[in-house]
Amino acid sequence: MFVDHHMIHLRMKGPRAHAGALLLSLAAFTMGCGEGHEGTPHEELTLPVTSALLTDTIVTHDYVCQVHSIQHIEVRALEKGYLQDVLVDEGQLVSEGELLFRVRPVLYEAEVHRAQAEVEFAEIEYRNTKALADSNVVSPNELALAQARFDKAKAELDVAQAHLGFTEIRAPFSGIVGRFHVRKGSLLDEGELLTELSDNSSMWVYFNVPEAEYLAYTREATAGHGTEVRLRLANGDVFDQLGSITAIESDFDNTTGNIAFRATFPNPGGLLRHGQTGNILMASRLQNVLLIPQKATFEVLDHRYVFLVDKEHRVHATRVHIGAELQHLFVVREGLEAKDRFLLEGLRRVKDGDEVDVEVLVPDSVVAHLELYSE
Repeated sequence: MFVDHHMIHLRMKGPRAHAGALLLSLAAFTMGCGEGHEGTPHEELTLPVTSALLTDTIVTHDYVCQVHSIQHIEVRALEKGYLQDVLVDEGQLVSEGELLFRVRPVLYEAEVHRAQAEVEFAEIEYRNTKALADSNVVSPNELALAQARFDKAKAELDVAQAHLGFTEIRAPFSGIVGRFHVRKGSLLDEGELLTELSDNSSMWVYFNVPEAEYLAYTREATAGHGTEVRLRLANGDVFDQLGSITAIESDFDNTTGNIAFRATFPNPGGLLRHGQTGNILMASRLQNVLLIPQKATFEVLDHRYVFLVDKEHRVHATRVHIGAELQHLFVVREGLEAKDRFLLEGLRRVKDGDEVDVEVLVPDSVVAHLELYSE
């Protein structure tokens, strides 16, 4: 009989738009919370009551991210041939211009010698022709042809020397050598992958941001806030260097509604490596928001509720919309005003409509000592 009366009471008090399932679930919650009332004399309860704290706060958003070296390239063979020397090791830090690999240069050395001989022959021919032209023995056209042959021979020497130079593969920048994909003595094709090289002096960290949070970021960035971020590593530690947002991709991903951000972190100790994962922690400022303790809420069908206390000290289950989550606190977006009073504890000891004695606690004190309050 008590169950039927209570469910009817909820139907009368609740909004008409509430679904039957929500009414049944809320009724079941308050019935369970009020067990022990049936068959016993009515007992006044004294429970702590407080109000929401109106304040400014900072909310930290957490985004899964991937770490990339500021420069990460593939090192490939420029010429075909046998790998004669491997002069570095995997994971070694190398300097710009340092010799990494040498391809066997016998053929290219022979090409250089041949081209040098062609240059010497063309130079002698040009000098003889010039002497004859100065004596008007040969025409200017003959001298021009000799000059052209000499220039062509020098150009072919330059090409041969360039090919010989390609047999020595040097680091284009300072960085860390990656895994070897070939070994000494391997027959290489032109363009074959040898290893990777990463410049880890600074790191680019990529993460995806939903559209609503992107709009909030751009608003704060315009005001001079919101550009600094931190990086939480895979083991839970926070990286000791502060990063900053340095780029935002041009387009949103229509399938996810996200846009890619890039943060840049200095990496003086070399802790970060290309391909690492982690979480970006980006703070945003909220002004004049209502904070309530998480423990003052209960959940029914994925909706959050609090027990509001009216002037007659009767409690009423009221839905609240949560905007963000902090440690031990919720930011309330809708459903509550600063003047409203709600139960801080004892939610399982009351049901909708019960009358209770209250002990009013100041919101500042509640938030400051939140971990001390317990059921």
